[in-house]
Amino acid sequence: MSRRELDRSAVLARVKAGSVSLIEATPLLGISYRQAKGLYARYKARGPSGLAHAGAGRASNRSCQTAEREIVISLVRDHYGGEKSKGALQRFGPTLTAEHLWSDHGVLVPVNTLSRWMRDEGLWSRARKRKSGQHRRRERRAHLGELVQLDGSFHDWFEGRGGVDKGCLMTMVDDASGDTMLLMGKEETTWAAANVLKDWISEYGVPRALYADWKNVYKRVPTSNELSRGETEVFTQFGRMCEKLGSR
Repeated sequence: MSRRELDRSAVLARVKAGSVSLIEATPLLGISYRQAKGLYARYKARGPSGLAHAGAGRASNRSCQTAEREIVISLVRDHYGGEKSKGALQRFGPTLTAEHLWSDHGVLVPVNTLSRWMRDEGLWSRARKRKSGQHRRRERRAHLGELVQLDGSFHDWFEGRGGVDKGCLMTMVDDASGDTMLLMGKEETTWAAANVLKDWISEYGVPRALYADWKNVYKRVPTSNELSRGETEVFTQFGRMCEKLGSR
């Protein structure tokens, strides 16, 4: 028994003899009254030996885990670690290694634990593959009017009020400054685009370039007669407007 357990045994012996109450003995034990009641119950049942820590004389969980880790790492290094010079992708990962440790050696280790152990020992590292052609965010233009984005968005903007089910919100946003122009319409048409562009020009001037997601906002499919005349690129009315304005 430790020195603290011997001292507590002496105090509880006085409680059992009736010289002090358990409430009076609680400060001497250095624990709460609830803990003192549990400790006194153990003392009455088993005597001073009941005060000994339940883990006394046993190996700690940490030492057991350390021994297990050394065994597992040895198996991984000998059978599944591979050569470090070959790179991380040439060696077994934790998931596959855990499967082989269980099937081949009867050793069961959680994948998360094995992953941590293998990383600590340099037996595995997470290698992320870069996606081919990874998209890089385009930098914004430097000046107002260099590029303006045009778009139409259908939504129940009025939430059923006024008998209107849905509307199309025409939007123009400057790429450099973020300045925005909005115009509500019924459809995403050429004239809806022309009207919001007219309002934009009145407020900010003619944009140098316009960007729109619509495939047919500037150009349309040529007719057979136009193709026969060799006209392969045919502008829409909106496209011709932008050409005359010098906005491409």
